[in-house]
Amino acid sequence: MGTQLNMRSISFTFWLLLSFRALFTEAQVPNLLGSNCQNTSQQQQPLSSAYQTNLERILTWVSSDAYKGKVYNYRSIGITSSVYGLYDCRGDVVGYFCQFCVSNAAREAPRLCPNSVSAMVWYDYCILRYSNENFFGKVLTNPIWYVLGTKNIFNKTEIQKGKDFVTSLIRKATKDTNQLYYMDGFSMSSTQRRYGFVHCSRDLTSERCKQCLEAILAQVPNCCEQKLGWFIWTGSCMIKYDNHMFYLLSNQASYVSVPNPQTAENGGNKRIKSLIISFGVMGSIILLLCFVYCFRYMSRVRKDGLCLSSFRKIQTEETWKTDLPIIPLITILQSTDNFSEASKLGEGGFGPVYKGILPDGRQVAIKRLSNFSSQGSEEFNNEVMFIAKLQHRNLVNLLACCLEENEKILVYEYLANKSLDFHLFDDEKRKQFNWKLRFSIINGIARGILYLHEDSRLKVIHRDLKASNILLDHEMNPKISDFGLAKAFDTGQNQAKTKRIMGTYGYMAPEYAMEGIFSVKSDVFSFGVLVLEIISGRKNSGFYFSEHGQTLLLYTWRKWCAGKYLKLMDPMLENPFTASEIKRCIHIGLLCVQQDATYRPLMSDVVVMLANDTMALPKPKNPAFSIGRMASEEVPTSKSSKNISNNDVTVSITFPR
Repeated sequence: MGTQLNMRSISFTFWLLLSFRALFTEAQVPNLLGSNCQNTSQQQQPLSSAYQTNLERILTWVSSDAYKGKVYNYRSIGITSSVYGLYDCRGDVVGYFCQFCVSNAAREAPRLCPNSVSAMVWYDYCILRYSNENFFGKVLTNPIWYVLGTKNIFNKTEIQKGKDFVTSLIRKATKDTNQLYYMDGFSMSSTQRRYGFVHCSRDLTSERCKQCLEAILAQVPNCCEQKLGWFIWTGSCMIKYDNHMFYLLSNQASYVSVPNPQTAENGGNKRIKSLIISFGVMGSIILLLCFVYCFRYMSRVRKDGLCLSSFRKIQTEETWKTDLPIIPLITILQSTDNFSEASKLGEGGFGPVYKGILPDGRQVAIKRLSNFSSQGSEEFNNEVMFIAKLQHRNLVNLLACCLEENEKILVYEYLANKSLDFHLFDDEKRKQFNWKLRFSIINGIARGILYLHEDSRLKVIHRDLKASNILLDHEMNPKISDFGLAKAFDTGQNQAKTKRIMGTYGYMAPEYAMEGIFSVKSDVFSFGVLVLEIISGRKNSGFYFSEHGQTLLLYTWRKWCAGKYLKLMDPMLENPFTASEIKRCIHIGLLCVQQDATYRPLMSDVVVMLANDTMALPKPKNPAFSIGRMASEEVPTSKSSKNISNNDVTVSITFPR
């Protein structure tokens, strides 16, 4: 009976997680919806060199412009063999989602439409178009694509209500707000809601946007209206209608218009009811989750009779016999002065980190799981599973843990020299980072990753290698830390795929950021970024907004191809240094950040390359996310362009389940 109840609780929890996943992930990872290639040359003849050059320049501009924080723009390049290009992210999409979508579209469009002078690529987050003819401001209503839901609707009243609702969205997008997109929901009945979204390419006028939306809405009776959910779009506009909220609300304030006085009262009442229903549903789900958690927790307590059941469960599942010491909570409290602010070292996604002094005089770093951390429990389990038995001089040392009174605490060795980014990206501190020390740090990181990938009990993929996760001991030896996102591979497994993409912008491999595919080559990519950052003393994520106007990877690639690789070197570096050694490290860094993961070396190869200065290295191919504008190129903006503040984005990005 107990086993049946436990299985039911697990199944119910799984069902709830799927419900959350359905609510939060649909609008997270860009998916290719379709492509249209026009004027394809006969017999797959290559494009003229002039047109190909201008096409590459327009794709470069498209991606780099999006990385400045813009969500749409258009321009032409070339007096002869001109190319006209446009990108436009969906009205609810900003930031990383827009940047990744546009970058991916710019990379994939030539592959999807080879030898084509005109192409259009649609993703669920963005559209990219280019052509040899000026299409700006023109309405394109052919061809039309559509995707249908599976559930049928036979009630004509319900169909008419949906049509009237979409018509109102078109009016709000083109007349009330003139922003060419709008999203909203309405109550179909006391228990059912419907949601809609309309969007036009923002090179159109309001009148032409309305013309486009009304044209595709007129096609809905022929294809879509008898389905509960449908999505119809063309090259200039789109309409989506469904029974669940599929759009993002992060920038809701930017599209909610001032209500019409005649409808304000009714609209306000509807919103209030909507909020009450939404919070009621979410509250019920949270209470159910709490109930399931308590049920499973009490089941384990009854089974094990100890408060350490969670830790023992990990040991059983992973067949590890860890001898990790358990420190009493009272000792932790005494060592941190009851988690005082004075002892706090910092804050991470896991929770706060404190400095403590154990009764034997040892200084330690204490990670405390935040009660509000959505991923904290899983991160805690990962740290215990991986670090407890992964012993290497280039990995941070986990000393003990504490699981009392609902606390989850990890105790690490204290490293007084803090993290690599603390020194590397500070103009004064990195003056002390001579080349010998930097080369030693590069080697140490490489050996630590090699141990994780090939020499430890498990093949471990770290998934969050970055400068802030490289700690430095008293002798400035690097130690890889923070295994909260790490994944272990089974024997013979080479890669995996996830929809829960977590990591840090600037260090994520393209196949992981865009498709959720991770492998040892994902870590190799992150290592390559670290190598180039260590050599240059600059952040990859903030390099674009410098005077160079491009990513660190692209800047390195262009200097490398021009034979000016020493331009990458940190100006703070002074003699003695060996130019050939720096060149070799840049070469290795470029091999690691190649667009295609299959061409990146394994860490075993990297360690050999670093140790052998006579070994011939393969020629690197273009790096990932290498589309950016030329530093000397002047990029005119469209009439709708605005000045965007230069944000130094180095935060971790989490795509919810």
